[in-house]
This record gives sequence, structure tokens and C-alpha cells, in this order.
Amino acid sequence: MQEKEADPAALWPIEVHLSSDKRVLSLHYEGGQVRALEAEYLRVESPSAEVRGHHPSERKTVSGKRNVTMVALEPVGHYAIRIRFSDGHDTGLYAWSYLAELADEHEAHWQAYLEALADKGLTRD
Repeated sequence: MQEKEADPAALWPIEVHLSSDKRVLSLHYEGGQVRALEAEYLRVESPSAEVRGHHPSERKTVSGKRNVTMVALEPVGHYAIRIRFSDGHDTGLYAWSYLAELADEHEAHWQAYLEALADKGLTRD
């Protein structure tokens, strides 16, 4: 039996909220589901070429972002948002599908990030 692909519209939140301390982005979906993503996590997992490069071998491990905040959210069409961070980074477009992936795979992404920091002698501070 073949797995059914997720409906792309199901990945689009009906509301997007930034916490008052600008450290947590909350995505609210039909049916009441809420996904919360921290600023540091979003910053180090930026989809920008600056972080991801143009090839997996070019990916950078971003350190020192424990205290980064989100200073602005800008819609990009109906498919994404641009997040402006307190460190000046603003080049990644976060598609709704990518934000859903980051939420669904948070533990694996975060553990890989912590291991990459340790391997390179870097810190979150």
C-alpha cells in the first residue's frame, strides 16, 4: 500500500504569533494544533544559502545564537515567511512546509546541531 502524501494546505498555519519576548514563533493550524519553534533553533536551521550553502558539503554550523531573537516576520506570498533576527540575519525564506519539517523533526535536527557544535569546538553562547 502506498503512503498518501500530506495535503500542502494542511501545512499552512491559520495564525502565526511571535511571543512578547520575541523568542518563540507559534504556528496555529486548523483543528487546534500549535507548533512552537524557538528563535535560536530557527536561526541555526535557516534555509538561507549563507547557512546551508549550495551543496550539503557547504553547510555551516552557526554558533553563538543562544540569545538571538526574532525582530520581524514578513509574509512572502502565501507560501513562506522571512524572519529578521536580532543578529541581522534575514536572508532565509521559511516555507510553511520547511517550518512543519523543523517542528516534526525538532529532536533530530537539534541533536545533530549540538553534535556539530561539539565536533567543531563551538558553543551556543
